Amino acid sequence: MRTVELLCSPPLENGVRDAWQRLAAVGLPSLAGNVHPTNRPHLTLASVDGFPPGVEGRLSALVDAALPVPVRVDRVTVLDGSAPLVWLLRPEPALTALHAAVWETLVDAGTDGLLPWHAPGHWIPHLSLALRFRDADRRLARAVAAVDRPSGAFVAARSYDSTTRTVTALGRMAH
Repeated sequence: MRTVELLCSPPLENGVRDAWQRLAAVGLPSLAGNVHPTNRPHLTLASVDGFPPGVEGRLSALVDAALPVPVRVDRVTVLDGSAPLVWLLRPEPALTALHAAVWETLVDAGTDGLLPWHAPGHWIPHLSLALRFRDADRRLARAVAAVDRPSGAFVAARSYDSTTRTVTALGRMAH
């Protein structure tokens, strides 16, 4: 599986990491405990089985032309009642336009295995705070995680390869 992900500016990344730490400090699940070197706050635009030849270059050109994209953090919630704890992002026009362009690029390239929950109209833009979370703990998590709403932008893009557990920069990597 390969992803197309946007990476946060330092203030936004630090704000999310701070929320991870606050959750862990009160004993709630958190991504703070994931020590893999690729673990960092990001927004997933698409997940696919693999990239057809040439699509990485087209995606790189696309994100280079679009970034940076300002982002506004919204509320903390649990997706699907007992899955990830996330910080929802407001779907501002620049972000939704970039998402749609990435999706169109992958569809036009004949990419196999596009996951439907990332499709325009189904995609819920968010930054993950914890991967497995009980809805019963949502109120405490909101109080702990959402002390501050970080602000910033998406400034770089990457692709994560779930087989090799490595990342590849898409376009100019800002940091």
